[in-house]
Amino acid sequence: MSIAEAHFAPTAWFRAVYADDMPVGFVMLSLEPDTSEYHLWRFMIGDGFQGHGFGKAAIGKVVEFVRTQPGASALITSWVPGEGSPEGFYLGLGFTPTGEVDDGEVVGRLPL
Repeated sequence: MSIAEAHFAPTAWFRAVYADDMPVGFVMLSLEPDTSEYHLWRFMIGDGFQGHGFGKAAIGKVVEFVRTQPGASALITSWVPGEGSPEGFYLGLGFTPTGEVDDGEVVGRLPL
C-alpha cells in the first residue's frame, strides 16, 4: 500500500531496507524542500528482524541522506503511544516529542 501511495505523492522518497541481500524493512520520507524539516512518513522493520540493530542503522542512513537535502534542519516523525509503541526506539535515537499530537500520534523531532 505504501509503495502505491508513494507513486501518487510527488514528495515521496521510498526505499527498501536491506541487511546484505535480505530485505528487512521499508522507509518512506516526505521531501518538501520548501521547509527545513523533512518527514519520516513510513518506517517498518519486519517482525523477525526487529531488535537486531537494522532499524537504528537504517535511520542512521536516512539521517545521512536528509542532511544532504536543501536547508535540512530536522527529521520529523510520529508514533502511537502505548504498549508496543516504538517511542523508546525513537527517543533512543535522539528524537524528542514536540508537544504536538497529530491524529492521536506523538510528533517527534530530531535536530540535524
